Parts: sequence; structure tokens; C-alpha cells
Amino acid sequence: MHRILIIEDEKDIADLIAFNLERAGYEALKAHDGISGTEIAMRERPDLIVLDLMLPGRDGYGVFREIRRDARSMNIPVIMLTARAQTEDRIQGLEVGADDYLTKPFSPKELMLRIQAVIKRTDAPPGVAEFTYGPFRFDKNALKFYIEGEPVDLTATEFKLLLFLCERSGKSQDRNDLLRTVWGYSDEVHSRTLDTHMKRLRQKLGTHGALVETIRGFGYRVAEK
Repeated sequence: MHRILIIEDEKDIADLIAFNLERAGYEALKAHDGISGTEIAMRERPDLIVLDLMLPGRDGYGVFREIRRDARSMNIPVIMLTARAQTEDRIQGLEVGADDYLTKPFSPKELMLRIQAVIKRTDAPPGVAEFTYGPFRFDKNALKFYIEGEPVDLTATEFKLLLFLCERSGKSQDRNDLLRTVWGYSDEVHSRTLDTHMKRLRQKLGTHGALVETIRGFGYRVAEK
């Protein structure tokens, strides 16, 4: 059973999310402020966090930064939930590394679908446990990534994105195909933040970042070995 941590100060909203999660077969954990939410995330290491941005004690971005800095929680996927509905706010949430972003008021059904999509892409892929491409090695079971034997920290989204491209090295991948594979759907906000994810991914790859090529007006490609 997957465990989902809800960090939301409005108790009625947290209870509504928990009710829908439990009805869908998940275990729900709840926190109503940023400090206790951070502590629970690090202690319990849930499979996913639904994170409100407007929180007492420590705001959602502060919680997110603490979660990403700690080895116990750095790879937990996060869906940001907020009343900030402006496109730029959504892009900011995705660009800092959130796996998805949903604005209030929201449909519980849509939230459940997004939770299912994130968990599906962060669960261990079936089949061969490891994949190698040149200097890269992917451990699919543990979602660990290595360059020339040295571990490199990638978020689950970055891991999926790079693995998808490397498994199809030499073939240009359409932006919409990448968006559907990594985020589960395609829209303007995710299309814009895809470029930010690719920029951050290249930075993490260091001198090997040039292997990830931009196909102007189409998408991305990893150079063929």
C-alpha cells in the first residue's frame, strides 16, 4: 500500500484528500503546518507528498527545500497544491522540481488521477533492472543514477526523462511524447517547464550534458553511442 503525506493547513481540505486517498486504496498521513510536515516526511518517508504552499510555520517552498536537502526524503515525489492559479506560479512550482502542480479549487478526481500518474512513473519500471548508455548507468529498481560509477542525484522526474531518451538514443523525441511519458499529459505549462528540467539535467550531467541535444522546433534527443 502506497503512503501519501498531505501537508495542508486547511483541515477540511486535508480530510477530503485523505478520504479520497483511502477510498482509492492508499494510506493517508496528515500534517497541518510546514514544520511538522517536514518532520513527518523525513521520519515516515512516504511514497508521495501533496504539499500546500501557504502553510504556517514554514511555507511550502521552505518545506520543499528541506525535503530535497535531506537524504531521507530527497527522492520523494511532490505534488504542489495551492490557491495561486497564475501560470507563472505553476511554472515556478514545477521549475523548482515539483513533480506536478494543482490549483485550488480542485477536483478530487483530478488530484487522484495526478497522484496515480506520479506514482506510476516513480514505481520501479518492469523488466531489466539496469540499463547502461555510454558513461551512464540506471538502476531502475532503486531509481539510482551513476556517471562512470559515481552516483548523481536525480529527481524521479529527471531520472524518467533521461532514461526515456537514453533508451531511444539517436532518435529525436517529440516534446508531446516526452510530456505524456514523464508527466502523463501535455499542456502549455508543462511544455514550458520541460525546458527548465532539461537545463537542470544537463547541469547535473556536467561535461556529459552535451549528449542531450535540443532539436529546435521538435523536442530532444540523446546522441547515439
